[in-house]
Amino acid sequence: MTPALPRTLIHTCAVLLCAVSLAVTLHAGLAQRGVALAFGALVVLGELARWTGTDRVREAAPLGAAGALSYALLGENAGRPTGHGTAQVVTVVLTASLLGSVPHLARGQGPTHDDLARRVLTAGFAAACFQPLYNRGVFDGWIGPAYALLLLALLTLTALCDAVLAAALAHARTGWPFGPLLRDELRAMPGVSSAVCATGAVIALAVAVAGLWALPVFCVPLLLTQVSLRRYAAVRATYRQTIASLARATEIAGYTPAGHARRVAALSRAVGRDLGLTGPELTVLEYAALMHDIGQLSLVDPVPAGATAALPAAEQRRIALLGGAVVRQTGGSPQVAEIVERQADPCAEQPLAARIVRVVNAYEEKARDAGPGGPLTALEELRLATAGEYAPEVVEALARVLSRDGLTLPVSG
Repeated sequence: MTPALPRTLIHTCAVLLCAVSLAVTLHAGLAQRGVALAFGALVVLGELARWTGTDRVREAAPLGAAGALSYALLGENAGRPTGHGTAQVVTVVLTASLLGSVPHLARGQGPTHDDLARRVLTAGFAAACFQPLYNRGVFDGWIGPAYALLLLALLTLTALCDAVLAAALAHARTGWPFGPLLRDELRAMPGVSSAVCATGAVIALAVAVAGLWALPVFCVPLLLTQVSLRRYAAVRATYRQTIASLARATEIAGYTPAGHARRVAALSRAVGRDLGLTGPELTVLEYAALMHDIGQLSLVDPVPAGATAALPAAEQRRIALLGGAVVRQTGGSPQVAEIVERQADPCAEQPLAARIVRVVNAYEEKARDAGPGGPLTALEELRLATAGEYAPEVVEALARVLSRDGLTLPVSG
């Protein structure tokens, strides 16, 4: 199965669901327009507050997601049955999401087709699980804690569905293995996803008792969460820019070729993804790969072309220890510093991230000036190296990553 096939299938399902829902809603009319408009406005507000930074976050519009889920699981409004169905839920969520995205689209920062497909399909899934059964009276005997647990169970299933969709779309977009992507999504569920699900359930329960006045009260916590998310993403982006600037110091000083650190970081991240590292582990790996040559700034004479892989082991370890010291002195993460320090240790004693940086750095140095056959020649040299010099599982993961890219290197510079 090609990576693009799941994405095409997901988009096709979303388009069909939207088309059928719009047709049904236009034919039957909008039930309880006040309720539909109130929840639509909540989704619009969530989309207007969407995070549009360069860093991809798992849920960029948590308030919009919670509003969509709460409307999908809404049974009563101030004690009166609502009566809207799955088609109306999808129609309201789709229309509100598009309206809230207009300002972002005008700036060229709107949600992608993947984001809209996920939002529509997850809301449709939740509504399809709840609305038909509720409208038939199946849940009439469910009251109090039992009804709340029912909503939480349905939201948990919806969150699992969303995790599968997100992993499949990421697999199609990046070509990374589906298994590690799905594990990342499942591990992220206790974070923002749990807040979205809990808020969705609370809003649905509160509106059932207090009416639409509960909407502005219970959306405030997620608005504050969204503000915190934006600040966190901004801090993370600033930190990464600082790391990238420090990494370029060796290039500006003439110790390493232009773009070397960036290429090693990109390839290390891809190899780490193939080996199943989690999102936070990949971030630490990327930062360490960017900084892996920073210790060369302490050398009196630059290493020719910055090629440390050919140096004696003792000299490699000295440069690595100097690099780790620089990372610590500049306020870098202790985990990043440890990987930088241990990239020249014996293979059996290294953590996985350090093994990856060691292999990828050696590959990039060997393949850089070897001509058209450089990638294949470099891989063969890594495979035939002295036992224990390079981790075999990392070399094979590198080979898999390169084979998916046609055994090519990133563009220099």
